[in-house]
Amino acid sequence: MTIREQLERRETEYLSRYAALSRNSKGRKRKEPQCDIRPVFQRDRDRILHCKAFRRLKQKTQVFLLPNGDHYRTRLTHTLEVSQNARTIAKALRLNEDLTEAIALGHDLGHTPFGHAGERALNEVNPFGFCHNVQSVRIVERLEKEGRGLNLTWEVVDGILNHKSSGNPRTLEGQIVRLSDKIAYLNHDIDDAIRGGILTEREIPEEFHKILGDTTRKRLNTLIHDVVTNSMDQPKISMSEEVEEAMKELRAFMFERVYLNPVAKREEKKAVRMIRDLYRFYMENLDEIPKEYQSMQGESGVNSEQMVCDYIAGMTDTYAVKKFEDYFVPKSWKI
Repeated sequence: MTIREQLERRETEYLSRYAALSRNSKGRKRKEPQCDIRPVFQRDRDRILHCKAFRRLKQKTQVFLLPNGDHYRTRLTHTLEVSQNARTIAKALRLNEDLTEAIALGHDLGHTPFGHAGERALNEVNPFGFCHNVQSVRIVERLEKEGRGLNLTWEVVDGILNHKSSGNPRTLEGQIVRLSDKIAYLNHDIDDAIRGGILTEREIPEEFHKILGDTTRKRLNTLIHDVVTNSMDQPKISMSEEVEEAMKELRAFMFERVYLNPVAKREEKKAVRMIRDLYRFYMENLDEIPKEYQSMQGESGVNSEQMVCDYIAGMTDTYAVKKFEDYFVPKSWKI
């Protein structure tokens, strides 16, 4: 019996009856030999962790564009915090921690430079629209590995695609990530907003302090415990009505005070204009797009709009600024 088979047997013996078992996975689009050490979901986690798109998350905006300071969250640190919250919940519920972590690490791979501002910009200019969760799936299925993709299991791809509020993950592990995403960004965005001087803990309404707690640590503790308590031995991941409603109202408060705050968002219009201009430039100058994207277009019949979105969405904040300067900012010259 291989190590992988021993681990799969351990899953069967220990995990909840509602867990997604590695041995029961619906599999990959392209069949491949099993690893003798790692179950399929662990392999998926490792593939995501080692892919180029994951490394680029370190220079992509979470909420605050190009902040002055080393302690603001990036898309990468957000991803890691989502993963940590999700793993804690999955372990407590005896669900598949490898699957949960793989979904969490891959859920934002398709995010554009400058966060949701960049996503809105591409969605506006591309006649076919743009959604970061769909792009995340496109990355793992098509763009990574020079067009071969990562060939992930069905369960991981489903969790990545359905991690947004409107999604409906088919596994409990995917449902955990969907909730953990909200738990993570609400709490770390409060922390970053306080660090940036646009919010204080005292300004958060007392009703939220009473239900959720008055510090990041207490809020995380309340929210994670509530998910675990209400989901234990249940076929669905859920929260208590009181805590879920408080979280929704706290999110609405954050939209009013932070996400739409003119101070926090004063550079956002520039970022949106930059992404729009880059899109229009590349649509008129397709030969400026790297050959690897052009070759993938030729092989699969991808339209030019998608190819341009693939390239721009893969950029980091700093690379997008550099390309914009290359194309639109005059440079000094000498004879």
